[in-house]
Amino acid sequence: MKHLATYLMLVLGGNDAPTADDVTTALAKVGIEPDTEMLNKMISDLEGKDLDELLETGKGMLASFGGGGGGGGGGGGGGGGDEAPAEEEKEEEVEEEEMDLGGGMDMFGGEEGGGDY
Repeated sequence: MKHLATYLMLVLGGNDAPTADDVTTALAKVGIEPDTEMLNKMISDLEGKDLDELLETGKGMLASFGGGGGGGGGGGGGGGGDEAPAEEEKEEEVEEEEMDLGGGMDMFGGEEGGGDY
């Protein structure tokens, strides 16, 4: 795939018939070492053929694959991540006042203080 992509980029750049050396040089510029056997086979397969005609034939072949199923929708996206975190609004804490029950009641309904539980 890297060989064909490089070949097509060279054609788009104005080289009507890139050679294996042209493709090798372009790949070397980005640090990729080509598979020379596959590259030579690809170049010999493309030699003498009209690239536009090949692309049209390939497009027709892709149409026979179909569009595939609809598939489910993706999950909701997470937060942006690039934005600064929003400052949390501090709510004013309202102190609740305790009602004075006159000391006549405790949790168990008895008198305040004295007595075992």
